[in-house]
Amino acid sequence: MSQRIDYYNDPSAPAANSLVPSVNVVVTNEAGELLLIRRSDNDSWALPGGAIDLGESIPQAAIRETLEETGITCEVTGLVGTYSDPRHVIHYTSNDEVRQEFSLALTARPVSGQPTPSSESREVRWVPRNELDSYGMHRSMRLRISHYLQGNSPHIG
Repeated sequence: MSQRIDYYNDPSAPAANSLVPSVNVVVTNEAGELLLIRRSDNDSWALPGGAIDLGESIPQAAIRETLEETGITCEVTGLVGTYSDPRHVIHYTSNDEVRQEFSLALTARPVSGQPTPSSESREVRWVPRNELDSYGMHRSMRLRISHYLQGNSPHIG
């Protein structure tokens, strides 16, 4: 099975060979819980998200990726921030692509559906805010969630 390996500020990381615009989506339910997936390619917990396809708007990509990975249809409600740190690269072993981080993190609310795993997500669950620290995830996901929870104006970085 192909893997996703995240590197941050790691001198042994492979050099980036692509830059792909992507989205991450902070979906929160009425109880204030966040929707998280356990990724199939690295076993880490993360926000739903993925690449923006040609011909697709940013909100369309967020809605599509969330539905594909979680079974939840959502409505985009805002922006958490932009993330483009060249010290964060993601190595996809299936094709040796090494992406430089380029992500827009959006907020959303659920409209319909039930948490349902997919080929990209081993587990999908609503996580109470006070339990987030116990979920193993890459620092880039923690950063996005932290910026969301702080509620400051959109992060640009």
